[in-house]
Amino acid sequence: MKISNHLTQVFLATFLLLAMFGSAQTVKTKPTLTVLNIDTKGIPFDPSQMGNLARIELEKLDLYDVTDRYDVAYLIDKNKLNITNCYGKMCLLEMGNIIKSDYMFTGSAELYGETIIFTFRLINLKQAGVEKTTVMEFLNLPLELQNMTGIVIRKMFDKPNDDAELARLTKKFNYENSTNNPDKDLLNLQGPRFGYSFIFGENAKILKEGTEHGGFDAYPAMFQFGYQFEKQYLNEGNYQALFEFIPMISGIDQQMFIPSIALLNGFRNTKNGWEVAIGPSFSISQYSEMGFYNGKYYTKTDLNNMGQREIETKRRLNSKGDIGIGSALVFGLGKTIKSGKMNIPINFFFTIPTHDGFRLGVSVGYNSKNSGK
Repeated sequence: MKISNHLTQVFLATFLLLAMFGSAQTVKTKPTLTVLNIDTKGIPFDPSQMGNLARIELEKLDLYDVTDRYDVAYLIDKNKLNITNCYGKMCLLEMGNIIKSDYMFTGSAELYGETIIFTFRLINLKQAGVEKTTVMEFLNLPLELQNMTGIVIRKMFDKPNDDAELARLTKKFNYENSTNNPDKDLLNLQGPRFGYSFIFGENAKILKEGTEHGGFDAYPAMFQFGYQFEKQYLNEGNYQALFEFIPMISGIDQQMFIPSIALLNGFRNTKNGWEVAIGPSFSISQYSEMGFYNGKYYTKTDLNNMGQREIETKRRLNSKGDIGIGSALVFGLGKTIKSGKMNIPINFFFTIPTHDGFRLGVSVGYNSKNSGK
């Protein structure tokens, strides 16, 4: 029994030693990387703050053992180092050797006109040279400096960036949103509209009838023109929520004058320019209470005079009737084409069908990127 216990103890000790050796073999020590300051000009962050931003974004990658900012402050104080204006390779090689770091990270973020240019460099102390350099340009958006820093660092180390975020921060004529135009009304398409509306159903028949029968002697297709006013009340991610107010005049080409107003609520995709909206439309025209008798429609007064009081009547378009207000529910789908600073919205719309029929139409507009707020 004693021999057996002894062998068991030897076996357990051997197993533990092998496990510890194997564990030690699998532990990989990451190279150390130190960030001192990042040079800044024309932006609201000083070199120390930009250095902290770069340090945070480098730590997120988990590729290096990034020296903590408090340790950096301690090493600077301990070694009596002067890091003011220490952004060049020679100075950083000297500093890196003193504080025993494998890599040093440096660079600058400077405002040039309407562009912020980032230049980051990774210095390898063993090779005594610059291992990586990355330069990127961004729009002048000071509130997005941390996102910009992260994008440049991810690009430097071949890590993926979000294409939509990159476009918002770099493309001047990209569809606007609260990121790349924080002080503007974003993609504002306020401006003139013109197009054609096609009428179907019962109202189309009335329009084609002669005026002697209460018709309008017109074609059921009308040119229309007006102006779109809009207000964005929500802007998040790639979408804007907006309210549209569109007064229009229709029928001038048919010797008619039909004013209307559409009140639409919808969404617009700021990345690709597509939008959708729905809401009521109100128009002014001539109406009468009319009933069908002997193959024709007669006004309620005519039916009473004919002794046909029992015939059911309904409100109907009538060129001899009184001025009244008609309504419809409009659904619209649009796409905005961009050409430099010009926006060209193209919209298709239709009304929800009723017993009077429905309408289909298309409209086109234009404005400048900077028009209206």
